[in-house]
Amino acid sequence: MAININAKTSGVGGLETTADNSGNINIQSGGSTVMSVTSSGVAVTGSFSQNGAVYSTQPSFRNLIINGDMRIDQRNAGASITPLVNPTYTIDRWFAAPAIASKFSVQQSTTAPTGFSNSLLMTSLAATTVGASDYYEMYQAIEGYNMAHLNWGTANAKTVTLSFWVRSSLTGTFGGTVLSASAGETYPFTYTISSADTWEQKSITILGPTSGTFGTTNTVGCYVGFNLGAGTSVSGTAGSWQNSFFRAPSGTVQVVATSGATFYITGVQLEVGSTATDFENLPYDVELARCQRYYAKTYNDGVNPGTASSLGAAFHVMDATMTYGSLQWSLPVKMRATPTTVSYSPNTGASGKFYTNSGPGDINSQVSGWNGMSIVSFNVANVSITATAYIVAHITASAEL
Repeated sequence: MAININAKTSGVGGLETTADNSGNINIQSGGSTVMSVTSSGVAVTGSFSQNGAVYSTQPSFRNLIINGDMRIDQRNAGASITPLVNPTYTIDRWFAAPAIASKFSVQQSTTAPTGFSNSLLMTSLAATTVGASDYYEMYQAIEGYNMAHLNWGTANAKTVTLSFWVRSSLTGTFGGTVLSASAGETYPFTYTISSADTWEQKSITILGPTSGTFGTTNTVGCYVGFNLGAGTSVSGTAGSWQNSFFRAPSGTVQVVATSGATFYITGVQLEVGSTATDFENLPYDVELARCQRYYAKTYNDGVNPGTASSLGAAFHVMDATMTYGSLQWSLPVKMRATPTTVSYSPNTGASGKFYTNSGPGDINSQVSGWNGMSIVSFNVANVSITATAYIVAHITASAEL
């Protein structure tokens, strides 16, 4: 019980209150609680409306997943890729983890449910027999800074809810896992796809783990994954935290076992609480900046790294004839850590190169020792470049978890 504040529906109107000694306040409408004020804070149990738009709760960066609506694809611009190693980063923030290379492809898709423009499509490339210790999956690593407030690994661990939209050419019980930073603690979960080639929304509530290793700084906090196939020795019981290296629940659909099978996912949201709310739609520039903390490029949006294009490339005009030179790039946002960088010739798209209009054309580049979280640079040496000539290169920077 609590103090209840309710609008009168009879007489001359006004407010009615009923009270007890719980210390809580409930604001009601028509006898139904729409907001509660307790020692834990304020909880909105009804809808939040703003300028005619209705939300389950007020938008507040509550989604711990970045690029959950699959809009940002800096590396591939919608092109299909076939993961060869574990991990292979695909669209921004999502990486593929295949036990054996070339068993499924990944790409950004425009097939999406109402309210979304994109999804992540995974397609089985063969009828793969999944070995006992094999696994095929798609993950996102959540940075510790972004989930420290969950208090996971302590007695005060918070419950979270994972929600998403999914579609597959197969039906049945599918699975995924939430893993600790060390992958020593895993929470396998299941969900059911009832109709083939039909978008369905799913929701899984996960009790916060009171033990385990979960990062709270700029390292991995945890992993959230969706499984396409897992062997018996890396599968476990769904619905609880376990001190085992499980990649999926037991007995779930093996997407990679059916050649040509498709699996789409979008609208992925992980949030505090036991109820899924509407997907949090952030402005494109905000979502892009969040992705650029982990991966950034000088290329324009929609242009893949390695493309022969000069638009947006880092550029320097020599003020004297020299046998060395350098390019610097101020990163669009401060990255998670000092990134790994690659240069590309805008003339040919070749990696590890600059281009100069003085003599040799493509020339070798080398990463300087001055790289940081806000600026990166490349040097070129032992090539004579004349005064007023230029050196130019595209650059990518990766600080993925």
